[in-house]
Amino acid sequence: MKSEDNCYIWQLDGWPHWTYDHKRLASLLAQVHRTQGHLLGRMHDLGLDMRGQATLRVLTEDVLKTSEIEGEKLNPDSVRSSIARRLGVDIGALAPTDRQVDGVVDMVLDATQRHHELLTADRLFGWHAALFPTGYSSLTKIRVGQWRDDAHGPMQVVSGAIHRQKVHYEAPPAQLLDAEMLDFLNWFNADQQVDPVIKAGLAHLWFVTIHPFEDGNGRIARAVGDMALARAEQSAQRYYSLSAQVQQERKDYYDRLEATQKGGLDVTDWLEWFLACLLRAVQGAEETLAQVLAKARFWQHWTGMPLNNRQIKLLNRLLDGFDGKLTSSKWAAIGKCSQDTALRDITNLVERGALKRSEASGRSTSYELMPRYVESARCIH
Repeated sequence: MKSEDNCYIWQLDGWPHWTYDHKRLASLLAQVHRTQGHLLGRMHDLGLDMRGQATLRVLTEDVLKTSEIEGEKLNPDSVRSSIARRLGVDIGALAPTDRQVDGVVDMVLDATQRHHELLTADRLFGWHAALFPTGYSSLTKIRVGQWRDDAHGPMQVVSGAIHRQKVHYEAPPAQLLDAEMLDFLNWFNADQQVDPVIKAGLAHLWFVTIHPFEDGNGRIARAVGDMALARAEQSAQRYYSLSAQVQQERKDYYDRLEATQKGGLDVTDWLEWFLACLLRAVQGAEETLAQVLAKARFWQHWTGMPLNNRQIKLLNRLLDGFDGKLTSSKWAAIGKCSQDTALRDITNLVERGALKRSEASGRSTSYELMPRYVESARCIH
């Protein structure tokens, strides 16, 4: 082990005994706890159905964004359907899913729904196998459901063209992994005098620093962090997505992580960034709550009015935040109907006051929710 400069954090004397400045973090930590409590209190006042809808929306975003951070784009409809099926939330027709989508969903739900159970090596191996059901990462065969072996050299985080790569980080050698992960899991499962939110930040950092798998370490580290947060809140229901916030701050996240892994064992700077990012995530959940309530009010207003399945499906898509402009051709594609049928569906909703033609439609006419339904989502706080 070393104590001089120009080495990685795991090479330092004293690793893995973190230190941090409690006083410097106290104010920010208190603000996080207050904001978490406020959000959980507001959600508790909702009915079970709306809490389920809020959880579905947040978990869908969480699964999409934790994959997006790693450069993988999943189909939103498939993710939403996979989560709804597992949570028993009624969303009408379910979109088809695949093993890749189901694997990420299974990991995220296992971490949060079973947060009270021990985190073990076998459980982590199961998450890893779920992420890579084919045994391949892209076109590369990897060791699945087991620690990496460094057969092709040390585990490094790199960027840049293949002949001009920059090494951002090099993880501990594979022969140390059994001992490193045993230390980590014992710490994670033990009751210590550590604030549970601080523990979530440390758990994420510690896991991704060990980097025990050939691939998927970032996603699993975020799942471990979410598990710690679920334990902190004593709740399996998720009302905010830290992964979505990390995706928004992706460059800063990687910069902070690299600086910490090349720094000393005082990780106050990392925890300060983590807590601030978490605070922004919880504060952003107010918008999710507003959208869920606005959607509930919309359907309360339309209760008893005759709508076909296509209209219900497309209205839900608009209420959840439709990507791009809704045209009759998109309606026909999503509703699996002819262009004429799509236009009749749309005209019917325009005449009844649910939709309006967009003023900024360009060459192709598009449609959107009536402003009063959009405004209601912005005004509910």
